[in-house]
Formats: sequence, C-alpha cells, structure tokens
Amino acid sequence: MTVRDMVGDIQREILRGDVAPARASHLETSLSALLGYISEEMREADLAYSTVLLACLGTEEKANRARIRAECSPEYLRKREAKDVYTVALEMIRSLRQLLRTQGDEMRLQR
Repeated sequence: MTVRDMVGDIQREILRGDVAPARASHLETSLSALLGYISEEMREADLAYSTVLLACLGTEEKANRARIRAECSPEYLRKREAKDVYTVALEMIRSLRQLLRTQGDEMRLQR
C-alpha cells in the first residue's frame, strides 16, 4: 500500500462523516506521520523533474518551450502528484484539528 493510498483511505473515512474524537485524533496523528514520507517523495520528485528540465533546457532554444516540454514528462506528473497529496494531507490535518476543537468545546458546554 502506497502513502497515497493511505491518505486516500483516511480521506474516504473522513468523508463518510461522524468521526469519533478518539478516531479523529488517531487519523490526525497518522497523517502527521505520513507528512514526512510525502515530503521525502516531493524532494525526490523535484530532483527528477529538475534533471528532465535541465535536459530540455539544453535542447531547446527558448526556456518557455523547454519548460512546456518538461511538464509533459512523467517526472513532472510524479512531482505534481506528490505536491497534491501533501496539500490534501495538510488540509485534512487542519480539518481534523478543527473538528477536535469543536467537539471539545461542545463537551465543555454540555457540562
């Protein structure tokens, strides 16, 4: 199972709704732990894309054409996927933290 699959599973679970506070805390912790792996993938994907871009810059006369050619490569797709997974994970962490704050406030008000 890939990190992207794990993030997707957590996303689907959150979308189903009614996440208990203990489960929300566990999911937030899991996503926080996965951020390190996602950052590592982003770093590796950036390096691979930069290598392709450099090669394209060497073969094209204009930099904008080289960039367009490089953005058609699988390395660019990998870079974008890594960035998108990072963004989704970060936003889910923020949402879960807000959910936990809201649930905590509701519990305090019920007392």
